[in-house]
Amino acid sequence: MKRRNFLKTSAASALAAPTIVPSSVLGANAPSNRITLGLIGCGGQGTGNLRNLMNKNGTQAIAVCDPDKNNMNRAKDHVNKQYAKQTESGEYKGCETFTDYRDLCAMKELDAVIVGTPDHWHALACLESLRNKKDVYCEKPITHLFAEGQAVYKEAAKQKAIFQVGSQQRSSSRMRVAAEAVMNGVLGKIKEVKVGLPTGGGTDEEGKVAQPIPDHLDYDLWCGPSRLLPFHPKRLHWNWRWCLDYGGGQLMDWIGHHNDIAHWGLEMDKSGPIKVEAKGFRYHGKGMYDQPLDYTVVSEYAGGYTVTLSNKHKMAGGRNMGTEWHGENGWIYVDRGRIDASDNLKQFIRESSDRGPKKAYHSKGGHHQNFIDGVRTRKECICSAETGHRSATPGHIGYVSDKLGRAIKWDPKKEQVIGDPEAEKLLKTVNYRGDWKLG
Repeated sequence: MKRRNFLKTSAASALAAPTIVPSSVLGANAPSNRITLGLIGCGGQGTGNLRNLMNKNGTQAIAVCDPDKNNMNRAKDHVNKQYAKQTESGEYKGCETFTDYRDLCAMKELDAVIVGTPDHWHALACLESLRNKKDVYCEKPITHLFAEGQAVYKEAAKQKAIFQVGSQQRSSSRMRVAAEAVMNGVLGKIKEVKVGLPTGGGTDEEGKVAQPIPDHLDYDLWCGPSRLLPFHPKRLHWNWRWCLDYGGGQLMDWIGHHNDIAHWGLEMDKSGPIKVEAKGFRYHGKGMYDQPLDYTVVSEYAGGYTVTLSNKHKMAGGRNMGTEWHGENGWIYVDRGRIDASDNLKQFIRESSDRGPKKAYHSKGGHHQNFIDGVRTRKECICSAETGHRSATPGHIGYVSDKLGRAIKWDPKKEQVIGDPEAEKLLKTVNYRGDWKLG
């Protein structure tokens, strides 16, 4: 059931819950009218998102959920400490805790859910939240599997929900300026785009012998729809991403950042490539971490250019991380903390410059504030569910290409493989463990 062996999956069952008053009608100040927040997945990133969101005006965290009680209780204690004065006055009743995410999603008084779980739980948690009429902030990549991503963005549209993918680079001024310059054609005809991602890591530890499961962890629930592998603490927090049953390695961990920016500039937020080919995937060959150490995914687009995702790039200033667009007029590069361009184009990467009539979505106040603003105004967030899914799609197809050893032709409008039934089935089959289901 490993991703490259069969790209597992099959999805999330949802429990119907009473309809709540939508956040769009809530006021921003009265305690009874605050946007109420719940967190599913209380690890470092999930708790970090909760802290950011609960510090915004007019919000209040009311519940947290995690199958690891240690993580759950740390998050609960942080929330209760934040609202200590309100607790003393009787205004706040304390943070509720849950082991099962479905119980949190069923809360009538909850407006928005933060999904900070490992990747293999993203789809189930998002779908349960959406079907319970909640708005959602979900970490990238939006889902572990391609079919999950389709299900989530379609459900978000059906529910008219506000959805923010945690691709926070979109809310960076440097990223916006670079993308805006590209979409206004200052590069002329695009020739190629380099997307630099990190190199994977491996371990010789095989993890075949189960270690004692700690009392604070419901390991069966933590594995959820994915394989119940022998418990090993190095498969758990943070390190789950190197195990293809739970994450997608460095390729999928970072594709939602740098390829997201590449797509933004190319105006591919609701589209994608026409052909994808994996090249040079190298695996450690032993040990419990089965992500590729090295990888290159070359995607062709209808505009006549390629976008290459790789850990082997050398870009501006010798860097191997970031996004670099090349056109007939020069190049533009952007990464966290750095933006650069060929000498003739440097004028266009200044914030104050006029890059043209096309204006990139400006997320004022940051990525988390953009989500809160969206909940209040019902305006689509800067990184919607479909946008996040489209940014990750070349990676999903890349794993299929690597498995089959051939290039995959793709119809981005229909989101279908062309002329290769085996690849289509491999990409879209969802084989969940036990009774877990996507729909």
